[in-house]
Amino acid sequence: MSPSSPVARKWRLGLLCSLSSLLLPVEGSAQTPPPTRLDPIEVAPSAAAKPKPAARSRDTAAAARPRPRPATAAAAGSTSRAASSGTPGTASPTLNATTQGGTGSRLNLTPLQTPASVEIITAQTIAERGQHNVLDAVTQDAAGFVATPAPGNGGLSFSTRGFAGSNSVMTLYDGTRFYIGSGTLTFPYDTWSTQRIEVLRGPASVLYGEGAIGGVINVIPKKPQSTPYNEAEVSLDSNMTRRLSVDSTGPINPNVSYRINATGNMSDSWVDRDKTSNAVVSAAVRVRASDNLAFTLSEDYGDRSPSRYFGTPLINGAIQDALRFKNYNAADSAIRYQDSWTRFKTEWDVADGIKVNNTLYYLTSERHWRDIENYTWNPKTQLIDRTSYIEIFHDQKQLGNRMDTTFSGHVFGLANQVVAGFDVNRIDFTHTNNSPYGGASSVNPYVFDPGSFFATTTATTPGFNAIVNQYALFAEDRLSLTDQLSLVTGVRYDRPEVDRTDYKTPANSFETTLSGTSWRAGLVYEPIKNLAFYGQYAVGVDPVSNLISLSTTQKTFQLATGKQTEIGVKQSFWGGRGEWTLAAYEIVKTGLTIPDPGNPTGGVALQIGQQSSRGVEGSIGLALNDGWRVDANLALLRARYDNNSQVVGGKIVSFNGNVPVNVPQQVSNVWLTWDFAPNWSVYGGVQIVGAMYSDLANTQLRPGYNVVNGGVRWKPDDRTTVAFRLYNLFDKAYAVTSNGTGQWLLGMPRTAELSVNVKF
Repeated sequence: MSPSSPVARKWRLGLLCSLSSLLLPVEGSAQTPPPTRLDPIEVAPSAAAKPKPAARSRDTAAAARPRPRPATAAAAGSTSRAASSGTPGTASPTLNATTQGGTGSRLNLTPLQTPASVEIITAQTIAERGQHNVLDAVTQDAAGFVATPAPGNGGLSFSTRGFAGSNSVMTLYDGTRFYIGSGTLTFPYDTWSTQRIEVLRGPASVLYGEGAIGGVINVIPKKPQSTPYNEAEVSLDSNMTRRLSVDSTGPINPNVSYRINATGNMSDSWVDRDKTSNAVVSAAVRVRASDNLAFTLSEDYGDRSPSRYFGTPLINGAIQDALRFKNYNAADSAIRYQDSWTRFKTEWDVADGIKVNNTLYYLTSERHWRDIENYTWNPKTQLIDRTSYIEIFHDQKQLGNRMDTTFSGHVFGLANQVVAGFDVNRIDFTHTNNSPYGGASSVNPYVFDPGSFFATTTATTPGFNAIVNQYALFAEDRLSLTDQLSLVTGVRYDRPEVDRTDYKTPANSFETTLSGTSWRAGLVYEPIKNLAFYGQYAVGVDPVSNLISLSTTQKTFQLATGKQTEIGVKQSFWGGRGEWTLAAYEIVKTGLTIPDPGNPTGGVALQIGQQSSRGVEGSIGLALNDGWRVDANLALLRARYDNNSQVVGGKIVSFNGNVPVNVPQQVSNVWLTWDFAPNWSVYGGVQIVGAMYSDLANTQLRPGYNVVNGGVRWKPDDRTTVAFRLYNLFDKAYAVTSNGTGQWLLGMPRTAELSVNVKF
C-alpha cells in the first residue's frame, strides 16, 4: 500500500480520529518528529552533503522563495543509513555544532565559530524524546541546566553555572525578552510550536542586557514555509492527560506564506484535586514584498491553568510515602496565566553585505494566584500547619522595539562582520495583593477537609505600580585575523529608569536610574576544519532584584557585576555524525547585598557581597553504525558564597564558604537510541542531578536524583508515528525544588503515554 495512496491516507486519518475520540471534548498537546523530507527543521549538516537551509530568523528572500521538496531523508540532512532504514532520524547528534544560530551571537554564527558554550536542541530531538515542555527539553538535553520551577515563579526557572532563578538565567522567545515581574515568567512553556531551543551558558548581558550572568535559553518558534505541510497529534497518558496538537504551513500565494499551530491539554494530574489545563495558539504570516524585503506578523497566545500543588511538607526531615500525592492547597484555590505576544518583524537586505532587522512587539501577561502556599509539620499537634493565604494579580504590558544592522566586508584586507543596534522597552507592571499574607489553619496530614481560601484572609487591593523605561545600545564584531583565527568582541550599554508608585505605603514610592556596561572578547582558533579552540573573557550585570520589582530599600543599589573567564574546545567529525565539546570556566559576581555590620537590625544593606563558581562541562554526540545514537553531557562545578551574611535572630550570621541555594555541584544526562528494526526505534535516557541545599546555612540538604525515561516508536509508513513512552520508569520519588526549608516540590511519578502523529 503506497503511503500516499487514498487508502493509506484514510487509514492514517482514521487512526488519528479513533484515538482523538477518546480525548474529546478536551484538547491537549504532544509532539513526535516531523518527517525530514517535509518539515525543514534544522539538523547538523554533514561535510559530504550540506542540507538546504531552513528558514531562520535572519533569512530574508530565500526563506520565502518557493523551493522543491527534498526527495529523501538524506536530502534533508540525515545520513544514508538513516534514510535507508526508514526509521526515525537518529543521524544528527544533539549539539548541532555547525548549525547557525542567533543566541550565542547576533552575527548568526555557528557554535563552532562562537567563543562560548552554545548548544542547539532541534525539534526532532525534542519530539523523539517526548519532551512536551521547555523545562524538560532544556534540563534533559543541554549540559549543566537544572529546573527550579514553582507555582510562584510561573514554572519557568533554571539554575546553571552556580546561579539560579530568573534574575540570573534569562529565557527568551525568538530573541525577544519579556522583563520579569516579581520573579515570574509564564511564557513560553510548551514545545509543540518550537523549531529549536538554543542555550548559551555564561554571562550574556552583552547580547540581551542585565539579568543573564548564568546563561540564556532562547526558544525559537516554527516559521512560515513555502512548502505545504500539515501535522496533527493526539496522546493520552496514565495521569489522564489528554493532548491534541495541530500544525499547518504553506504558501497563500507566491509572495505570502503562513504558519498556524495550536496545542491544548487537560489533565487530572498526579496529586489530589489538581486538575490542570492549557492552550497555546501561534500564528504568523510572512510577506515577501520584494527580493530583498520581507515582513512577518506573528501572534502567540497562551492560556494556562497550571498545577496548584505547592509541595509536600517534610516529616522528621523526610518525605513520607503516604503524603506523596497529597495536595494541601485550599479547595477553591486558583492559578491562571494569560500571555499574549504580538510581533512585527522587518528583514531588509539593503545591499550586498548590509542587512537590517527590526522587531516591533507588544507583550502582555495577566496572572492570578489564590492559594495557601506554606505547609509545616507540627510534631506537637501531629498536624500540618498551613500559612500564607496569598492572592496576587499581575497586570504587565511591554511595548518595545529592537533594531540592528549587520555589515559584512573587509577591514585592512581582513574579512569582518559587525552588527550594531539598539533596543528600547516600556514596561507597565501593576501588582495587586492581599499583603501581609496572613491566614492560618491546621489539617490532618492524611485525611482532611481542604477548606476555603476565603476562610481566613485579608482584602486584596492594589500594591504597587512600576513603570520602567529601558534603553540600550549594542555592537558585536567578528574579525578573521587569518583563515584559522578569528576575534569576536561585543559591547552593550543599558540604562533603565524605574518609577515605582507604592499604593499601600505612599512614602515608599521612588524613582531611580541604573546603568551598566557589558562586554566580551574572545578568540577562536580552528587549526583544522571543524575543530575549534577558544578563549573568552566576559563581563555581565544583574540587578539585585528583578528591575520592575525593585523595592524602596533597593533603590540606591547599582547593578551587580559578573566576570567570567572561559576556555574550551569543540569539534564536529565523521561528516557531522560525531560532535564533542569541553569547557572550563570561572565566574565571580560582586555587588551582592549584605547587612550593615554597624546597624544589623536597621534594615540597611551594603552592596559588597560576592559569589563565585568554577567548573568543567563536557558534551558528546555520536551517530554510530547499525542505528545506534549516543548523546551525553556532564557538568561539574564548585559554587560558593565568598562574602554573604544575613540577619538571624537579630545578629549577623556569616554564610561564607557555603553553597548557594538550588545549585547542584554535578549534573549529567545520557541518552541512547537504537533503530533496532525497519521502522522501529527504542530509546532511553537518564537525568542525573546532584544534591543541593534549600537554605543559606546549608543545613537542609535536598537529595540528588536519577530519573530514567524511555520509549519505543513505530512508523507504519513515512507519515505516521506511533509512540509509547514511560517517564520516571522506576517511579523515583524525588524533589525538583523546595518551597522553603520544610516543603519540597516532588517530581512526576511513573507515567505511561501513548501518542499518534500524522502528517498529511
